Amino acid sequence: MSGGTSPKQKQKKESNNFIGEWFGHRVYPVVAQTAESLYDQEHQRCPFLTIVKGEDTSCTKREASKGVCSISSTSNGVRQDWLVCPHRALDTSMLESAAHRLFGFGEGTDVEVLAATVLDHKETAEAVRERVAVGLPTIVYFQEKLGGEIGISAGDRSPELSFDATMIELVADEQGKLCLGRYGIFEIQTMDFHGGYSKAVANLNAALHMHQEGFGEAVSEKPWWLAEKVEGPNIANVFKRTFYQMMFKFQLGADESSAGCIFAIPRSVWDSWQRHLGRPELIDYEDGTWRLMKPDHEPVENPPAWIYVFDTELSDTETPNPLKLWRIIGTDAATLSYYALEVAPDAALKDGTATDKLQLSMKSRLGKFLPELKPPRPPRKKATKKAVAKPPEPETLL
Repeated sequence: MSGGTSPKQKQKKESNNFIGEWFGHRVYPVVAQTAESLYDQEHQRCPFLTIVKGEDTSCTKREASKGVCSISSTSNGVRQDWLVCPHRALDTSMLESAAHRLFGFGEGTDVEVLAATVLDHKETAEAVRERVAVGLPTIVYFQEKLGGEIGISAGDRSPELSFDATMIELVADEQGKLCLGRYGIFEIQTMDFHGGYSKAVANLNAALHMHQEGFGEAVSEKPWWLAEKVEGPNIANVFKRTFYQMMFKFQLGADESSAGCIFAIPRSVWDSWQRHLGRPELIDYEDGTWRLMKPDHEPVENPPAWIYVFDTELSDTETPNPLKLWRIIGTDAATLSYYALEVAPDAALKDGTATDKLQLSMKSRLGKFLPELKPPRPPRKKATKKAVAKPPEPETLL
């Protein structure tokens, strides 16, 4: 049997894109090898939905992408995780942080944050009523697989729009009866990728079936299994797709009936946004948060919109990997509009190379039909002769 690595294997090992997490657990660039990770992968269980629902819950994705939570890619120049499933961001600590920030609860306040579906249990529903009756902050949230999305219906002059997650404050009225307080919008940004992951998913399923207890070692030794036919993220498309919804929901979050809006995105997505926003500078607010503002504007303590930029703490032992907040950025719709629609286009026009390339592209295309417009070919660079090192002079023996 011949040793070494075949050219095909070498090409796959050098891929930029790999499945990063599978059924909630890390498979690249390190592989989680615990009893919990193996159980979730064998039973195709989603650990994030399982935690928030309080019962075993299977992954809800279609077969071709079943279990894929994130893709590890170098599209921004460094290796980062890109979320491809919104349930991955159903992180308890982040949801609690969002509830505290949106509804203005102080640090250390006893705030209960519950998925709406757990109210199916009579004991839980009664405990919620008791909390509200004594004035303890209680937030219930709806999400696609947790009671269904909530949104606004279309009008003659406005579109239909749904929210990824809607947080609702439960309060008691003057008679002590349960009623609704303010609502908050919590959006989770996932990423579109060119192509699909069906080949890599099939490889993982086959490895799990064939290797069983040795699954982790097998995947570690053959990482190209995770890269087969996995293409890079559609970076330009995700900002275009997100921008309108983000602006619309930031405006809704600024209404007095709302507690605000939080847009949660991976750091990889934030990095990819920089060219679309003209690479703005963030202002340190000195309380652990940051502000994105127009020039000459003063930062405000409680802006109506927040961008939560999170990252994954890579580990092969703590699994699922915890999410950590990298930046909490306060802003508003008008500021984002300014950077995306004024600063970035202005930077493109001022950058001579960008407009020159645009002109060159138009001339090249039209030159196929109108030869007089075809730009001249750039002169070929002359090949430089490599200097040949002279042999050393023979030493003189004295």
